[in-house]
Amino acid sequence: MTYQLTIEPLGATIDVEEGQTLLDAALRQGIYIPHACGHGLCGTCKVQVADGEVDHGAANPFALMDFERDEGKTLACCATLQCDTTIEADIDEEPDAEIIPVRDFAATVERIERLTPTIKALHLRLDKPIRFQPGQYVQLEIPGLGQSRAFSIANAPGADGECAQVELNVRHVPGGAGTTWLHEQLQEGARLRLAGPYGRFFVRRSARLPMVFLAGGSGLSSPRSMIHALLAGGCTEPVTLVYGQRSRDELYYDDEFRALAQQHPQFTYVPSLSAEPEGSDWSGARGFVHQAAQAHFQGNFAGHKAYLCGPPPMVEACIATLMQGRLFERDIYTEKFLSAADAQGARSPLFKRV
Repeated sequence: MTYQLTIEPLGATIDVEEGQTLLDAALRQGIYIPHACGHGLCGTCKVQVADGEVDHGAANPFALMDFERDEGKTLACCATLQCDTTIEADIDEEPDAEIIPVRDFAATVERIERLTPTIKALHLRLDKPIRFQPGQYVQLEIPGLGQSRAFSIANAPGADGECAQVELNVRHVPGGAGTTWLHEQLQEGARLRLAGPYGRFFVRRSARLPMVFLAGGSGLSSPRSMIHALLAGGCTEPVTLVYGQRSRDELYYDDEFRALAQQHPQFTYVPSLSAEPEGSDWSGARGFVHQAAQAHFQGNFAGHKAYLCGPPPMVEACIATLMQGRLFERDIYTEKFLSAADAQGARSPLFKRV
């Protein structure tokens, strides 16, 4: 059975299959509804049901409280339709956003590369090209688990915005069933399924402002894709990457970014180590990402666009440092997908964009 969903204020009406979530149906039509965890835990995708009826699904009672349900609110990532329905969603217009419907892909694992002791690169050849904006991510199905995990695309698309191969950087999370399977059981030649692209973490080129990318851990994937695309596309604005890890053996793609900085005078690379022993021959920055950024910019980030990607504590520290350094919320962008564990940490409702 198929129902019709009208999304206001767009006035768009789309078909929704029985059992399909509102969010999935919208994304597959190229309509972006703000979301983050996809698990019904964070409340980012909350919408107002103006007419009709929905099943709230597995929405967490703290993300969707009883009084909100009584007021007609629901979470688009969990809700399914019971009849033709109209919703009102908080949809921001983004002049730099491309309308790219989510699609399903099959892929072959061509190569598995160990980048660090805890991070592997999966090089996947797709059955058809995927179109995406640098910074977006895919949902990768984990065979045998009946679950999917979100991974940013680490390579840039071609000049036409498409590519038939994607690279995913997977950090092994101790105790994590999905990343453990990918690290310990996945073999080259295996077939996988994925869907995408998802997310609105992309460069706001129309601003024509200097850019600073702050990344930590395996959060380098999105900035790598974005920076490669910027430099290949002839970007002339200053671009700075501040990238942090604990130790040198975890600092991946270091040689690549050093080479890019040599080739492109508008690009500056600032690697920083937070646990490097005192007295070692490391000549780069020391400390956490926000500390290295604050030192490099001398505490003044005014006039920049900032893009943050990494563990939630790193992102929180960077947001505070940027705001203290005269950068406003409207100029700070973060990667929005969250794991179920990440989503347990609630952010202040005062922050609408970051």
